[in-house]
Amino acid sequence: MRKTFQLRPEGKNPDRVLEAVKHEIRKYIKRERRRDLPEGVDFWDFDCKFGTSEETATAVHLGELTALIDAVARDAGPQFYVEVVAKHGHRQARVAPVDEAQPES
Repeated sequence: MRKTFQLRPEGKNPDRVLEAVKHEIRKYIKRERRRDLPEGVDFWDFDCKFGTSEETATAVHLGELTALIDAVARDAGPQFYVEVVAKHGHRQARVAPVDEAQPES
């Protein structure tokens, strides 16, 4: 999904437009996660970009999108650009941090 969303369309309530935009993004992510995984892939991951325009968009984490959208709406921004592209994800084992204060036995 690569799209510029208008937050202040003529004749529409901005709060409802904002909720509709968030719903559309969430719906896209859910649809992509339902797709069948290729062999050797653990999950669907997403590359995301966000900005006031396509030219100014920077890479962000998927979990930050809603907060960034809210910030643009709070600042009365007229539009924003969002790019969410699905990619293959591979799980990696977490390494437990070693607590240096306790001696190992």
